[in-house]
Amino acid sequence: MYVNRVGFGCMGFSHASGAPTPKEEAIQALHEAYKIGYNFYDTAECYTGVNSDGSINYNEELVGEAIKPFRDKVILCTKFGVTHKGDHLEFDSSPKKIRESIEGSLKKLQTDYIDIYYQHRIDPNVEPEVVASVMKELIEEGKIKAWGISETTEEYLRRAHAVCPVTCIENRYSMMARWHESIFDTCKELGVTYVAFSPMANGALTGVYKSNKEFKNDGSDFRVNMPQYSEEGIRKTNELLEVVNEIADKHNATPAQISLAWMICKYDFIIPIPGSRKIERIQSNFDAGNIELTKEEINKLDTKLSSMEFKVFGGH
Repeated sequence: MYVNRVGFGCMGFSHASGAPTPKEEAIQALHEAYKIGYNFYDTAECYTGVNSDGSINYNEELVGEAIKPFRDKVILCTKFGVTHKGDHLEFDSSPKKIRESIEGSLKKLQTDYIDIYYQHRIDPNVEPEVVASVMKELIEEGKIKAWGISETTEEYLRRAHAVCPVTCIENRYSMMARWHESIFDTCKELGVTYVAFSPMANGALTGVYKSNKEFKNDGSDFRVNMPQYSEEGIRKTNELLEVVNEIADKHNATPAQISLAWMICKYDFIIPIPGSRKIERIQSNFDAGNIELTKEEINKLDTKLSSMEFKVFGGH
């Protein structure tokens, strides 16, 4: 599967970033993304929000309708195995649940196959070999082309891969979230692509947001409780952004673009999937794939990062 250097994370239109985007506006943005050059679209069964009229906004339905005119020209990814239960996530990757989920996703996405089907989170009650066996069956049935695992560990990846080859994993990764780098060598060894979600630390590395007071505290925007937007988080982020902005100025780029280029230029097996609702940012994120950082610039960023401790920073 060929995809461009930057993919599109579609979650924010429906979920975790405030009230859902009005349907027609979101569809227009996704159409513009395709015109810009995006050919890798990421959604999930559990990405939902509440519309102004009280109805449920299903991200899969939105994405499915939007990409219908060019369905066969893009890589469509969705995920199973997670249900939001207010203050916690419920995991279920049992074969029965997977079968129910794939049928629901195919219907919402208005398609008869999914290019990459991710296990959204590891279910401690189901062995990786069991999940991989179901994925193998779905591939044989033509319902999915390939599969992946989100937030996986090395052991889980190896065990699953031995039963049915894993095409990609989707783990958090950004300058402020580097704890999964230990799995990079395994990805290279197995030929597994690393899809990086939250590559700009949920917007912190854009330099746009100055505090968590900028987000609605009504439960619709998960960023309000993310540690990178605490006073300490903002202080550390600003310290990092001083170096990022210095390099950005040399490339006539934004700090967000440098944050994406940093990982793209370091590793040829990483695809970041930033998300945005605004056309100008969607364009800007895609253009980050054309920025070529020098080894000296990457080393300068890495040196700064090595002097900082970001392991406390996470998010959704």
